[in-house]
Amino acid sequence: MKLTRITPWLRPVLIAGTAAGLLASCSTLNYYTQAAQGQLELLSDARPIDDWIADPGTSTKLRHRLETARQIRRFAVAEMALPDNNSYKNYAALKRQYVLWNVVATPELSLRPLQWCFPVAGCVNYRGYYNKEAAESYAKELRDAGDDVEVGGVAAYSTLGWFSDPLISTFINYPDGELARMIFHELAHQIVYVQGDSQFNEAFASTVEEVGVERWMERFGNQQMRDAYARYWSRKKDFLGLLMKYRKALEQNYALVDRSDAQKRAVKARLFQELKDEYQVLKGNWGGYAGYDRFFEQPLSNAHLASIATYEDFVPAFRALLQCEGSFPKFYNAVKKLADMDRSDRHRVLNALVPPLVTAPLMVQRSETRP
Repeated sequence: MKLTRITPWLRPVLIAGTAAGLLASCSTLNYYTQAAQGQLELLSDARPIDDWIADPGTSTKLRHRLETARQIRRFAVAEMALPDNNSYKNYAALKRQYVLWNVVATPELSLRPLQWCFPVAGCVNYRGYYNKEAAESYAKELRDAGDDVEVGGVAAYSTLGWFSDPLISTFINYPDGELARMIFHELAHQIVYVQGDSQFNEAFASTVEEVGVERWMERFGNQQMRDAYARYWSRKKDFLGLLMKYRKALEQNYALVDRSDAQKRAVKARLFQELKDEYQVLKGNWGGYAGYDRFFEQPLSNAHLASIATYEDFVPAFRALLQCEGSFPKFYNAVKKLADMDRSDRHRVLNALVPPLVTAPLMVQRSETRP
């Protein structure tokens, strides 16, 4: 699971949101307004990293984290050819745990998420709120209508280069490897992002992230840092595997035409209990690590699993393509050509890349990241 979420609905909010809202319902206009205000407040609260570092009121811990982030940002440009813009060169200190809260909903007996459509950005599977109470209020409306709903806090998001995304207090204290992962991943989305193809987008950004962290760790990391990141990565894979297992079981349950709705509800309840029980076993294997406990803070529902997908299916293909091209700039150009293709052609080319090209790991050190 990722704490970072791509947030394309912010684009129309500040570009054409007001005009569109005037033609829509009052509730839609209110939604655009809160989103615009939240984004503008975030940008206005951000100050250049250098200013924070030079400020005598900045704590030693924060100064160190910002210096590390600045080093990671420079590495992203110099060694990975990622965008040299103002993203992640400013810092905003928020007085809340998350920068925003996403509302995800599904029907009671389905894992297909509801969609919300916006001008310019198109349709997405969630609605983001900068105020938790507003998110909970909308979630209650959906639950009252019979839907399964999850309200999830988001520590960071990307505007895909439309604005200068700042470093935020909600994630600045991540361990070094995880901070590097997040910055590399979100900057990669600014290079290539295809609407409606999350599998392509996330696999591309994950490849840039993985190889970038490997190379950054090789240059700046120590064994303790590498071990910590490897543990994170292993836990992440374990947890995603657990969720995918129960998502598949739920899909099979809902697809049975000879099973009544009442029977499907009973199986659904049993599967969610089994998921919780198996998670406790997983925690034991991790030595009690509780970083994923917040996933279970709300009663489990289909909405919790609606966004879980095999986004890393194409990572071997992208790694093979990077190895073949030999450099990040050439790799990005090749990926842009793929992005211009039809979805089916794009996926066909990626599927064909794996067998002949993937013969060895691209880098010697593979790493890890936090939930």
